[in-house]
Amino acid sequence: MPKKEVIDAKAKRVEEVTEQFKNATTAIVVNYRGLNVAEVTDLRKQLRDAGVSFNVIKNNIAVRASKEAGYEELGDLFKGPTAVAFSDEDPIAPAKVLKSFADNTEAVEIKGGILESKVSTLAEIEEFASLPSREESISILASMLQSPVRKFAIAVKAVAEKGDGDVA
Repeated sequence: MPKKEVIDAKAKRVEEVTEQFKNATTAIVVNYRGLNVAEVTDLRKQLRDAGVSFNVIKNNIAVRASKEAGYEELGDLFKGPTAVAFSDEDPIAPAKVLKSFADNTEAVEIKGGILESKVSTLAEIEEFASLPSREESISILASMLQSPVRKFAIAVKAVAEKGDGDVA
């Protein structure tokens, strides 16, 4: 009887992880071997602050779930101690946080993953991580839109001030 309960629990876990893969715009697979508790806690906090969930998943469950979600190519990444960072909001956030953390900590290795619902290589993830975040992009766009308006306002003011001197 307990064997059936274990099988049912594993099947339920596969369903949960499958849903995470299906709902995620970005899912990055990492090897976290060598991180101490403080480093894992710090990494989790950085990811949580960015709106990213970070899950350690048993490899056989991750392989089945990725296959059921339509990402069969990810199966080869699930070897050794593996965790997955899922984001269904900001597609760049997990890549940026993990790349930054991996650059500062040799113990974290990005293996690959999904970017905007497409299986991606390590090189693609690193390139994606170099892009500005959503907030940074909005700030850049606002600055670009504001610059011509500001220049126009300065020109109008200069003309108005020059015109005031001619009228008097």
